Order: sequence, then C-alpha cells, then structure tokens
Amino acid sequence: MSLTRPDLDALPAYVPGRSVPGAIKLASNEVPYGPLPGVVEAVAEAVAGVHRYPDMGVVALRDRIASRLGVDADRIATGCGSVALTEHLLRAACLPGDEVVYPWRSFEAYPIIAATTAATSVRVPNTAEHAHDLDAMAAAITDRTRLVIVCNPNNPTGTAVRRADLDAFLDKVPSNVLVALDEAYREFVTDETVPDGLAAYGDRPNVVVLRTLSKAWGLAGLRVGYLIGSPAVAAAVRKVVTPFSTSGAAQAAALAALSAEDEMLRRVSLVCAERERVVTAVRKVYPEVPETQSNFFWLPLGDQSAQFAARCEEAGVIVRSFQGDGVRVTIGTPEENDQFLAVLGI
Repeated sequence: MSLTRPDLDALPAYVPGRSVPGAIKLASNEVPYGPLPGVVEAVAEAVAGVHRYPDMGVVALRDRIASRLGVDADRIATGCGSVALTEHLLRAACLPGDEVVYPWRSFEAYPIIAATTAATSVRVPNTAEHAHDLDAMAAAITDRTRLVIVCNPNNPTGTAVRRADLDAFLDKVPSNVLVALDEAYREFVTDETVPDGLAAYGDRPNVVVLRTLSKAWGLAGLRVGYLIGSPAVAAAVRKVVTPFSTSGAAQAAALAALSAEDEMLRRVSLVCAERERVVTAVRKVYPEVPETQSNFFWLPLGDQSAQFAARCEEAGVIVRSFQGDGVRVTIGTPEENDQFLAVLGI
C-alpha cells in the first residue's frame, strides 16, 4: 500500500537545467552577467540577522514594487519565485476537480502544480508555429474552469501573444474565471505589439500578472517573485503563501536589485542584441526556429532533441532538451554563444 498519493506516480518530476563542471550552461535562462550592483553587499548585511525571522508581510519590498508599478501595495503578493505564486494562486482559486486551462508545450511546472493542488489539467496544444492557440484555449473553458494560464512570452518556445489577439481572448473569458498572465520574461520583450499585462489589463478584476526577479534581475539563486491582482485575489494568495517563504536575504537582495534598474536594462539590451545575432545565425541551419521575445530560443527538433543536446554537451555546452518536442537554448555572453554556434558549424 502506498503511503503517498498514487496519482503522483504518473506525474513527471520537474527537470532543472543541468550544470556540468567546466561546461557552458545555456539551459536555465539565467542572465550571465552576475548579480546587479549592491546585491551582494545587501545579502551580506542581511545574513548577519539570519537568527531572526524575516518580515512575513514583506512590507518594504511590496511597497517598493507597488511604487515602481504605480499600484497599491494591497494588490501585490510575493513568494518564492513566480512558480511558487502560480501554485499559491491555484490553491487560492481551485477546489479538487476544478479545471485549469493552459497551453502545451509551456512551462513544465504547470501540470505538476495542477496535479498537486488537486486541480484538473486541460492542456491545449500550441499552433504549428509553436505559439498559444488562443481560440482553442477559449473553447476549452467550461463551467468547471477556474483558471486559465497565458505564458507571455512562452517558456520554452519564446513565442509571444500580441495585443489584439490577447484583447480578443480576454473578451471571451467569463468574468468568474481567473486569467494568469505569466510574464516571467517580460523585460526581454522588444516587440511593441506584445502588451505589458499590467498596463493593458490591470483594471480587469479577473486578470492576475505574475513576474519574477530570477531572470532579468539576476536573482535566480534567491527566488523572489511577485503577483499583481485585484486586492481580493492578492489577499487570498497571501493567506496561502507559506509563512516566511521570502527570506530576509532574498528581500534585501530584491530591494537592492530594484535600485539598479538602469544596469538591469543595460544588461537586458546586451542579451536582446545577442538574441538577434544568434537566432539569425541559427536559422541558416534550422530555418524553422520561431520568433522569440525571451532570453532564449526554441529549436523544434522533435525526436532528435536528446541527440542534439548530447552533441552540444560533448562540445562543452549544456542546453535544455524536451525530448519529443525540441531544445531550448539560453542566450549567454557573446563568447558562450559563439561556442554554441560552433557546435552547429556556424
């Protein structure tokens, strides 16, 4: 007899990007330029107080985020990365058997979160161009649906939903269904037709925006994310967040990082310039690479994905394989990117 839930036996575990000593890691969508100025010092100072609990309300950080975004602090919830906030949102919104609609392939944590919160996954296949099929997602909504997730830009394909399409989609979603706009990679968007979810839809009570400081802000190792929703939704999420889950060091680091926004933007511009260079080069060999608005791109290699990743690893470059679907490659430094391109003979 199993002492744990038997349905979890069929659930695949989350697979992080691998790190191999001596190899270049282009597998986890990290920005390669180190912590932002002031972060290391802020963490060092915070460590001196680790014998005390952190501020459970994360008041200073929520106030800073709210001020930066031009919203009230009661609309903000923070957590251990945007992935944790996605889990908390499902816990706050769904009862066992309620449905969660999301695109596939998309962020691999979605089915895990749905299963562990006892919600029912409704996966909607992406289009042939590796983008969300918003019409099919709207059609998948039933009277059991409590939440729809739109990953924009989408991880791992990098594709993005444009304003007109998202407007039309949101108009089809019933007002009693939450829509979570997962914008973990928002800072890398350069296409002006791809909307800022908060600016465009922040006045809609059923829209929630998820963001993170792990990517562009360089805090992947400290895990800080935030959610912006209506006061009622944000309050419900704060109720189910694990107490003290945003550590004192993470809060201090986040405040320091947010004070270095100009440097963050400079680094993002470097990544975006490299993205253009690398994707243009890769399309000479793999012309089917879709447009990307993230700090990574997608190679739709299907059953050849694992073989390609192994070939890269032999050359000292670690990429992220999703066997049967494709390979995700993070944009690194110019030197790292050149080593990847050399694997392709470019």
